[in-house]
Amino acid sequence: MRSRKLYTYLLPIILLTAIFSILGLRDSISDEHPINISMNEKHRGVCWVGGPRLVDSTMLEALATRNVNWISQTPFGWQRGYSNPEIGNNIGNDRAWWGERDEGLKVTTQLARERGIKTILKPHIWLRDNEGKWRGDIAMNSEEDWQKWFADYEEFILHYAKLAEAEKMEMLCIGTELHKTCIEREQNWRSLIAKIRNVYSGKLTYAANFSEEFEDVAFWDELDYIGVQAYFPVAETENPTLEEVRQGWQPHLEKLEAFSRQHEKPILFTEAGYKSTKDSGVEPWVWPQRLSQEEVLDIYSEETQATLYEAMFREVFDKPFIAGIHLWKWYPSQRRRSNNSSDRQQRLYNIDFTPQGKKAEEVMTEWFTKFSQ
Repeated sequence: MRSRKLYTYLLPIILLTAIFSILGLRDSISDEHPINISMNEKHRGVCWVGGPRLVDSTMLEALATRNVNWISQTPFGWQRGYSNPEIGNNIGNDRAWWGERDEGLKVTTQLARERGIKTILKPHIWLRDNEGKWRGDIAMNSEEDWQKWFADYEEFILHYAKLAEAEKMEMLCIGTELHKTCIEREQNWRSLIAKIRNVYSGKLTYAANFSEEFEDVAFWDELDYIGVQAYFPVAETENPTLEEVRQGWQPHLEKLEAFSRQHEKPILFTEAGYKSTKDSGVEPWVWPQRLSQEEVLDIYSEETQATLYEAMFREVFDKPFIAGIHLWKWYPSQRRRSNNSSDRQQRLYNIDFTPQGKKAEEVMTEWFTKFSQ
């Protein structure tokens, strides 16, 4: 009798414990992110600058020794005016820079592949606009103009999709920061993606601006990766500390994680980087200005650029939903400050985004090496 009574008392407790255990397990399962990119699959990438001269194997070997495993290559199309429906291109143009011509893209891809480095082909529209507009503002004034713009863009991007397929490039970026076209012409983009899929069998992404655009793109379901141009503000003052920058990443990472969960897609930083200036964490997207040597010396800081790199690698790279990072930007030749450089070259290089020849390069190499093991 006594054992039966004890069993009667214990049974509800056992059942409740089991229920709570199951609920707890469900909670832990729901907390797991649906995307989990392993470290050896992540992009340790740089944005390769297609220069005017031929590249050789030593230029790609310099990347391999730094444990870079991806590059992005960027041929350009040209548009005069944000509402001008005509898009020019360099297809077949022998006067274009060698690294941006088909021949240069092919040779660079092959030299990279020989060293275990994969390629994203990432065509850009370069906008020349007298009103100060940028790519994200491109929008047409009539249905006729929209049809013309997409016809020109289709010719442009399908050429590079076929090139990427022929050269077995591992990924194609179908557009970069074309915000208003995405908002106003979703169906045109979906139709275009279907045509790209017909000629290209690799992975697809689109490079959306960090500010508002990536949330507005409606066709992520058609792509393999959510591409983000990741120039998020991560500091409020000049010369931030490492801890300040690490904290500055938190609200952005929370938003990106939620967005990745929502779409069940990995997020790839198609561009990320910082100038070597004291304030580069405040507005990372701002390009270097033409300044006097005195002005450059006043704002120059390799230390700040290196701190921003360090914080980004610590906070971003090991997140399971992050597919990797492409650092803006890397020149084919190792450009170091030289007494033989002209004053203009000296000024532009001092505050350029590239980590080459700076402390940020050491940070990049250290972390890429760590992540490759």
